[in-house]
Amino acid sequence: MSRGNLRLGMDPEPEKPKITIICFDITNQSQTVQFFICSSAVFLFFILYGYMQELIFTIEGFQPFGWYLTLIQFGYYTLFGLVETRLRNITSRKIPIQTYFLLALLTLGTMGFSNASLGYLNYPTQVIFKCCKLIPVMAGSILIQGKRYGPLDFSAAVLMCVGLTLFTLADSQVQPNFNTKGITMISMALLCDAIIGNVQEKSMKNYGAHNAEVVLFSYSIGFLYLLIVMGATGDLAEGIQFFSQNPKKLYGYALTFSLTGYLGIQIVLTLVRTCGAFAAVTVTTCRKAVTIIVSFLFFSKPFTFQYLWSGLLVILGIYLNLFSKKHPMSFSDLEISIERCIRMIKMRIYAKRYGARHYMANV
Repeated sequence: MSRGNLRLGMDPEPEKPKITIICFDITNQSQTVQFFICSSAVFLFFILYGYMQELIFTIEGFQPFGWYLTLIQFGYYTLFGLVETRLRNITSRKIPIQTYFLLALLTLGTMGFSNASLGYLNYPTQVIFKCCKLIPVMAGSILIQGKRYGPLDFSAAVLMCVGLTLFTLADSQVQPNFNTKGITMISMALLCDAIIGNVQEKSMKNYGAHNAEVVLFSYSIGFLYLLIVMGATGDLAEGIQFFSQNPKKLYGYALTFSLTGYLGIQIVLTLVRTCGAFAAVTVTTCRKAVTIIVSFLFFSKPFTFQYLWSGLLVILGIYLNLFSKKHPMSFSDLEISIERCIRMIKMRIYAKRYGARHYMANV
């Protein structure tokens, strides 16, 4: 066929954006197949991530070195981000460096306090706290971005608060070495998480930055922050000395821990692009529930049924929040619904009291 005939033909269909899972191209698969592949990968990498995180803290004497683990994790994430930016040919920075100074500090607080809290908390308790991220995120988005929330969102937050309180009380009863320092640390991690999510969202929308850029600058600057602080306090030398006792095992564990976390984040983003945020949040929530089960199966720890009931309250709060995103309701809508229900109840009572005929006559 001649070029002239080609020009007269119909324009070719626009090329689909390429979708890959690590090195595997799944662009031509159906959305259902893409969902199952992404979901399976999320479960695989994040369950392994949680397992490695808890395994590292079972090593004798590791409890004080959560911040050194964070330093190693930030170093690995910096290398991963550098490789990804080169592969994606990202050569310029879009977000101002001042914003990255803040993002790095918040990222450091989120991951550092989260890692350090495992020296004092059961892993399931830490996961339950992370599930309740909605509470500080709601407060942060109201203050930073001026967002408004409906009654379902606030009901979800209340359920999470109650479930979290009951779970923490159960943890304090079954653990003789329960330490409020761990609760303080994970609460600080959630506070940083609430702020960082809103700052990242606002910055990426305003400047159109790629995820790889945000990862590279946030973690590299955070690495420098932590390196300076730990060097000044002497914790860096202590961490190096402890890890030097068994470098292959400890640095190898940290590498597996960091790599699975980094890949898990990338696959969640792919899941968001292919199937939407609702599906992604549902999968990650189910993953957290499985992670808690894996923790109880593989690591010996006391169990009480109060863990189950309080955990179910938290899960109910999560799904109420998801439902509110799909079916938003304002307080005005709630007021109208309540008035309608009251009116129907009054009409039914009136009908029963005075008889159907009298009721119909009045209608």
